Amino acid sequence: MTSVAETGGAAETRARGVIHPAYVRITHWINAVAVVIMVGSGWEIYNAAPLFGFTFPRSITIGGWLAGALLWHFAAMWLLVLNGLVYLALGLATGRLRRKLLPIRLGEVARDLRAAWAGRLSHADPAVYNAVQRAAYAGVLLAGVVIVASGLALWKPVQLQELAALFGGYEGARLVHFFAMVVLVVFALIHVVMALLVPRSLRVMITGR
Repeated sequence: MTSVAETGGAAETRARGVIHPAYVRITHWINAVAVVIMVGSGWEIYNAAPLFGFTFPRSITIGGWLAGALLWHFAAMWLLVLNGLVYLALGLATGRLRRKLLPIRLGEVARDLRAAWAGRLSHADPAVYNAVQRAAYAGVLLAGVVIVASGLALWKPVQLQELAALFGGYEGARLVHFFAMVVLVVFALIHVVMALLVPRSLRVMITGR
């Protein structure tokens, strides 16, 4: 069931012929680049001191060695933070975040998940997010905040000891950082698959219309 806010927002964008405004498209693609660099360099950093009984193949890591990976990782982190702040500030100021992501109701998410598994979830109107999309986008925004906060705790565990304590100390922050990365990677993979299955969504993110 589509809410009045969603319907109004979709009608407004369709009337203008714009589904994704320029700032959304620009920040989306900058985020994509930043996340790829962060994940690739993060895997190289992980390999220097693995948390679990495996390492990532060097062919899919970035940096070449620990120091190089750290340089790439922090450069991408600040790009992600600044770009994310621009996206959030404009999204809140224009009301787009509220229109696109709220409300999130568990019953609707469960309903749309069942429809997705059955191949019956409609993608007819790219201006309107279904309940699964709203939950996924809100969740990945939260994961982004968590991965940056835990990363800062790992970077400055003494200076930011209060922040590190929120994650259970240095080792706890490592675990949180790792699993937040897993959430981002899983989201990105599903996002790419859905873009291939619904190619119009990719065109809209490029042209905005």
